[in-house]
Amino acid sequence: MKKYKKLIGYSLFFVAVCIVFWILLFAGTDNWKTKLPTLSTVQPFSFTNQNGQPFTKDDMRGKVCVVNYFFTTCKGICPKMNHNMDDIYNTFKDEKDFMIISHTCMPEVDSVPVLKHYADSIGVNDRKWVFLTGRKDSLYYQARNSYLVDDNKNPVNSIEDQFIHTQFFALIDKDGNVRGEIFDGLQQKDLNKLKEDIKILLKERPGGRSNFSNNIFGNNM
Repeated sequence: MKKYKKLIGYSLFFVAVCIVFWILLFAGTDNWKTKLPTLSTVQPFSFTNQNGQPFTKDDMRGKVCVVNYFFTTCKGICPKMNHNMDDIYNTFKDEKDFMIISHTCMPEVDSVPVLKHYADSIGVNDRKWVFLTGRKDSLYYQARNSYLVDDNKNPVNSIEDQFIHTQFFALIDKDGNVRGEIFDGLQQKDLNKLKEDIKILLKERPGGRSNFSNNIFGNNM
């Protein structure tokens, strides 16, 4: 009987040691949390914001970002889409690690002063909601290959003949990865899901998605 009790005691001790080991292993990381899938990685870019300042991928580092495309003279889906984006903005504008990035899909119309006027008209913090313009081919490349908000099979031969008119939002984590899913900015169920996913990513630490990021089992290669 004593041997049986001793065996149980050793077994419980072993289980306790294993639990403590795994807590220490994953402490300070996000490896134990529910993961949102990674869809793509944001490619390097250089655009200009509504204040005439350069804006690159480095300005997104450490931020959870929601990305979309629109144009200021749109009378179709853009007003509704940006109204919904405004709700996202008001929900998370006080989060220091949150940002919205809206790209124009008509840079020939949406110059820096035009984007500045538009941003001022809706009364947003220019460090929290950024409006970008730049070369059309670069803007469209990012939409299709980084953010996946437009089918990369859509382009025709001439960039002048191309036009992106999409209601989709992309969600970017603090490490520059597109996460979760591509959200329909006109569908309330997608917007609700987007808010929940933003909350998840805000709790992640930069680099926290890498396996064994505390280097217990990592290598330096």
